[in-house]
Amino acid sequence: MVNWKSRKLGDYLLFANGVVLVILINLLATHLFFRIDLTEEKRYSIKPQTQTILNNLEEDVYIEVFLEGELNAGFRRFQKSIRETLEEFRVYSGNKVHYTFTNPGTAQGQKAQAEFMNDLASRGIQPTNVIDTKDGQRVEKIIFPGAIVSAGGMERGIMLLKGSTAKTSDERINQSIENIEFELINTIYALANTDRKRIGFVTGHHELEGTDIASFNNDLLEVYDVYKVDIARTTDLKKYNALIIAKPRTAFSQADKFRLDQYIMQGGNVMFLLDKLDASMDSASRNDYLAIPYDLNLDDQLFKYGVRINPDLIQDQSAAPYPIITGEAGGKPQMQLIDWPFFPLINHYADHPVTRNLDAILTRFVSSIDTVKAPGVKKIPLLSTSQYSRTITAPVNVSVNELRKNVKAEDFPKSFIPVGYLLEGSFTSLFKNRFMPEGIDSSAAMLEQSKPARLVVISDGDIIRNDINPRSRQPQPLGFYPFNNYTFANRELLMNALAYLTEENGLIQARSKQIRIRPLDREKIKQEKVKWQVINLGIPILLVIVFGVVRAYWRRNKFARF
Repeated sequence: MVNWKSRKLGDYLLFANGVVLVILINLLATHLFFRIDLTEEKRYSIKPQTQTILNNLEEDVYIEVFLEGELNAGFRRFQKSIRETLEEFRVYSGNKVHYTFTNPGTAQGQKAQAEFMNDLASRGIQPTNVIDTKDGQRVEKIIFPGAIVSAGGMERGIMLLKGSTAKTSDERINQSIENIEFELINTIYALANTDRKRIGFVTGHHELEGTDIASFNNDLLEVYDVYKVDIARTTDLKKYNALIIAKPRTAFSQADKFRLDQYIMQGGNVMFLLDKLDASMDSASRNDYLAIPYDLNLDDQLFKYGVRINPDLIQDQSAAPYPIITGEAGGKPQMQLIDWPFFPLINHYADHPVTRNLDAILTRFVSSIDTVKAPGVKKIPLLSTSQYSRTITAPVNVSVNELRKNVKAEDFPKSFIPVGYLLEGSFTSLFKNRFMPEGIDSSAAMLEQSKPARLVVISDGDIIRNDINPRSRQPQPLGFYPFNNYTFANRELLMNALAYLTEENGLIQARSKQIRIRPLDREKIKQEKVKWQVINLGIPILLVIVFGVVRAYWRRNKFARF
């Protein structure tokens, strides 16, 4: 006969119930998947848009990260964040994302290492020189902070170390950590997606084309289907997800403006890259060269949409260098790089996914932009100059001889002049309450208010233009500036802007992740070191002693009754 009041039996039943409960929890966990991120900024969480793409992967994705080996503390933190993100990708994809970490320096022999590293560089994974101190000695090491993503028989190299070079190394690594999710999932999406968006380059007004935009065009072809679009002859603009107007130099007809306007009214997205003044370095060696405004016939249309590009040029103390002749030595001219104020370096951005954590942007002969009242339109100043700027109203004397003059900070009294805007919302048609222009079928229906649409307006047409290598006659990467051999972030800006204009899935929102650096206050550490040592070492011991005394007193009182 079982004694149900037995204490021993009760212990056995309690243990059995615990085992059964653990088994049930594990069975339930196999069917109910969830993860909890307790960090304040949700650093270990990935965006819902990313989860959707990973959940819908049809083929396996293979990612090889070239950040392995002996790394300093900053890059170990970077490596750990990459590994954590990839592990999240693996879990949410149902084990369809496979990843490995490789050390490029493990190749046998110097020749094999050089070939391997050259191959990585050709795929866009550029080396980074890391300087560290080890055992009191200065140590330099070359690393490749990038990855190769393979899917569907295609592969692509991506740089994972990005961010502004004006920041400290820790801040730049932190910016790169914030961008890991976007860089990886954007590449996976581009390789796995078969429904590619259609991008149109507007032609017919002497826009940039051919080798002038070859670099950006090649970048676009990796993600989008790209077409030339003559809006005077194209009857159906709706099939394009976005249009790019890249530095037109002749006027738009009223009929062209109407077609462009109605494209926007239907919810179309447009990137306007416009030069307001006809300024060129080809004539800047002349003292009498004056830059005068283009007649593009777009001012009233942009004004209706909420912005106005002013007929001026901006000079900025933060500018790209340009070589000029400063003298002669031995009968040979002496060249010197001097900052050219008409080439502002833009490094002041809006807190927006399009511009988060970007390096500096190179602009050439850029104009200021003002906003005007446009009901229903939200205006975000994406790009602004530095705090030491000025505007010169047309006609503007553009001469490199001005570089020889000494300039002072007080000569640049303006700060943060906007040169790029994002406009989004419901736009009012330029042709509302007006007759249709000649050349347009008057029987066609005209929309007077737009569906939700987005426009990007940047007052520099050359922001999309690449330089040409004078020796090979091949286009240089977009943003590469030959006079200091530095590649600015023009490509990243334009690709981010297009992603924001065209992607309904909101993948660009992955760039909004923020991870804060919480460094310790070194001065406070020095002042309060002893106090915190006492607290951390003394209080636990004191608590154990108090617990022992209380427990002994309790036991004595309890058993003294017997």
